[in-house]
Amino acid sequence: LDAVNMLEPQLRDLPHEEFWIILLNRANHVLDIRPISKGGISGTVVDPKMIFHEALQIRASGIILSHNHPSANPKPSESDIQLTRKLKEGGKLLEISILDHIIIAGSSFYSFADEGTL
Repeated sequence: LDAVNMLEPQLRDLPHEEFWIILLNRANHVLDIRPISKGGISGTVVDPKMIFHEALQIRASGIILSHNHPSANPKPSESDIQLTRKLKEGGKLLEISILDHIIIAGSSFYSFADEGTL
């Protein structure tokens, strides 16, 4: 819920999709919150290399992924699920944990960790 509270002001009311990350140290303290991409109404391009570059730059041990759905439907799309799996696998190789992927959708949200889909 802390992550939702940090990201909701940036993502809740946007008319387009944006993808952001929260970078964490080993104790899960926030090192930084960074935007990764801006897209259109129905999606944004997310390059895993950019996400891990940001994490490696500040030696983050964990990442919380987040993006918004302007449609106000918090349900993850198939591409959201595939991206999350791909990033989780990539993170294992670099010893960077993907702790959650949060979708902000209007006043509601979906957490992959809370739903057991991470």
